[in-house]
Amino acid sequence: MTTASDLRSGKTHRDENFPVASWIIHPRHRALILAFYNFVRTADDIADHATLSAQEKLRYLDLMEAELLGNGDSQKEAVNLRRAFAERGMPPRHALDVLVAFRLDVTKLRYENWDDVIDYCRYSAMPVGRFMLDVHGEDTSTWAASDALCAALQINNHLQDCGKDYRNLNRVYLPRDALAAAGATVEMLGEAKSQPALLKCLQALAVRTETLLVQSKSLAAEVKDFRLGLEISVIQAFADKIVNMLKVRDPLSERVHLSKVELLLQSLGGVAGETAQRATGRRAVSKTAAGA
Repeated sequence: MTTASDLRSGKTHRDENFPVASWIIHPRHRALILAFYNFVRTADDIADHATLSAQEKLRYLDLMEAELLGNGDSQKEAVNLRRAFAERGMPPRHALDVLVAFRLDVTKLRYENWDDVIDYCRYSAMPVGRFMLDVHGEDTSTWAASDALCAALQINNHLQDCGKDYRNLNRVYLPRDALAAAGATVEMLGEAKSQPALLKCLQALAVRTETLLVQSKSLAAEVKDFRLGLEISVIQAFADKIVNMLKVRDPLSERVHLSKVELLLQSLGGVAGETAQRATGRRAVSKTAAGA
């Protein structure tokens, strides 16, 4: 029998736009975080699989959920995460929420407006941040800023990969009303270079995403765990850099991903900035969440 592991794309935590269980995070948390990542990555790869039918994708996602909840032992990513949660006494709710998003990826190919996209992010991205906060024992008052950051990371990714998502999966996360307002069409995503109307739409969405990043800037200062604060500062720096690229570049024809040098520089800047803030006792002012 083909298992979910056999359907993996080969992408690992080292290939993401943001650090996953990096050296910054305390070693005692890394095994759980990687178990969560591998579960989520496997489910994501199932939803994006090139040859599986929609029915097969949903069947595998249902199987992963069942085994996460203790009904079976054939899917190692689900079993490993189930055991990791049990060791910590943590419920699986954030992993279950993410599965909702992957089912949407199978069944929903278009989004009507910004609120529709944010609702998708509630399941695809926000649970990941909430999971990280729970792992570190942080208060739920940090969730609002975390939700804003995670939604921004997700939408950055949607903008970066908009052409590939359309060509390979016929999946479009750009809101229909935003496309219409700019005079753009979905079919323009299949071209090698953005037409002016599409570029106007993409860059307007990047500007709107930037407002989420403004609302998330308080997060690093809100968390108590020093290492987690550093990690969040690095992720925020990555997201800020990417959204600035998306505001001026065409993701269909130009590079909108960070190079290794840029990743290193943003990491060092994020770590240095957060260390300095904590050393001087300065705290960011909390922001309300992101319309999310």
